[in-house]
Amino acid sequence: MSAPAARFDRGHTDDLMSFLAASPTPYHAVANTAERLEKAGFRQVAETDAWDGSSGGRYVLRGGAIVAWYVPEGAAAHTPFHVIGAHTDSPSLRVKPQPDTGAHGWRQVAVEIYGGPLLNSWLDRDLGLAGRLTLRDGSTVLVNVDRPLLRVPQLAIHLDRTVSSEGLKLDKQRHLQPVWGLGNDLRDGDLIAFLEAEAGLAAGSVTGWDLMTHPVEAPAYLGRDRELVAGPRMDNLLSVHAGAAALAAAATSGAALTRIPVLAAFDHEENGSQSDTGADGPLLGTVLERSAFARGGSYEDRARAFAGTVCLSSDTGHAVHPNYAERHDPTHHPRVNGGPILKVNVNNRYATDGSGRAVFAAACEKAGVPFQSFVSNNSMPCGTTIGPITAARHGIRTVDIGVAILSMHSVRELCGADDPFLLANALTAFLEG
Repeated sequence: MSAPAARFDRGHTDDLMSFLAASPTPYHAVANTAERLEKAGFRQVAETDAWDGSSGGRYVLRGGAIVAWYVPEGAAAHTPFHVIGAHTDSPSLRVKPQPDTGAHGWRQVAVEIYGGPLLNSWLDRDLGLAGRLTLRDGSTVLVNVDRPLLRVPQLAIHLDRTVSSEGLKLDKQRHLQPVWGLGNDLRDGDLIAFLEAEAGLAAGSVTGWDLMTHPVEAPAYLGRDRELVAGPRMDNLLSVHAGAAALAAAATSGAALTRIPVLAAFDHEENGSQSDTGADGPLLGTVLERSAFARGGSYEDRARAFAGTVCLSSDTGHAVHPNYAERHDPTHHPRVNGGPILKVNVNNRYATDGSGRAVFAAACEKAGVPFQSFVSNNSMPCGTTIGPITAARHGIRTVDIGVAILSMHSVRELCGADDPFLLANALTAFLEG
C-alpha cells in the first residue's frame, strides 16, 4: 500500500548504528534504551516499591528486558494502552559455566549456541566478549571487551576438499569453539579473572556471569549511494531503537494522547520467550495492571483498559532475496526501503488480522509512510514472533509488523537505510493515537 513517503532522516539511521554498536548484549541494549528515555524525562521505578498514579514517563528494568510507559495528564484508570513490542536478544555464541578449555597448545572458550544463528557467518570473524557479571552481593556489572579477542577459525580447504562440492558442514559442539590465545596450562577461572580486570573489579569478586560473543566490526553504510546499512543484531535491536525513539517522541510532543503509550522490549524471543523476562512471562501484564491500579483502578478498570489495548509487535522480516526469489511467496515481495512490512499468517504464526491491518494502515497513513505486506511461501514453514504470544497471554489485539532485511540471523544483517526512520515514524503515529 502506498502513501507519500516521509522524508528520510539520515540522523535517525546514524543513531541506530551507534545504538547497535553500543548494545552487544540484551543487558547493554536495555541500559542504553533507559538512558535515552531518561533524557526524555522518564524515570526508573523498582518493582519492589509502591507505585503512584501520577502522570509522566516511567520504566522498569528486569535483566535483558525493559517496559516503559508514559501516563498523560488526566488519564483514567480504564485508559487503554498502545504497546510497541520488540525483543532485545539475537542469536549468538554464549559462554558456558566452565569457560576455560583448549587443546594442542590453543587456549579456547567453551560456548553454547543461543537461538538459531547462521553458523557459517561466525567463522573467521574478529569477536569481542560482553555481558553481565554478578558479584557476591548479588549486584551486577556490565562488561564489554569491544576489541578483537576471540575467533572461530575455519578449516582450510586443503584439509577438507569436499567443502566446495558438498557444502560446509559444522558440528555445533566441535567446530564453533573460539580460540583466544596460546598455552598448554589451562587454568579454571582464567577467562573470568581476565574479565574482572577488564571491568576494574577485585579478583575473585565475580560469582556468576551471562556472557556472549559479538562481532567487533562497526555498522556501516553500504552500496553505491549508501542506501543500505550492514550491521549486527538488527533482529531485533532495530525495532527496540525505533520503539524507544517513538515513545520519547510521543511523550515530549505535547500531543493530546488518548492512549497510554508503552514500549515492551523482551529477552529470550530467539529461544521461545518462556522466561521471567520473555514475552511469555508475566512482566508486561503485571506492569500494565499496576499502572491501572496505581491510578485508583479496579479489576473492572483493568479489564476495560485491556479490551481497548493494541500491541504492534515489531520484528524484522524477510525482504525478497535477489538470488533466492523462489523461496518467497510469488505475489508478496517486500523490498528494502519500501517502508515497514505487515506480517500475516492465517495459521497464527503472526497475530495480524483484518482489524489489526486497519490499525497499522491508519498509523502509516497518518505518518505519511508506505507499507508492504509479507506472507510466507505456502511450501515453506513460517517463522513466528512475540505477537501471538502477547495476544494469547494478555488477551489484547496484536499486529505483527517490522522492517524487511536480508541475512536474518547472520552475524551481520542488511537493511535499507530509509526503513528504520520510516518504521519509527509509523510507530510514533501509532502511539500518538
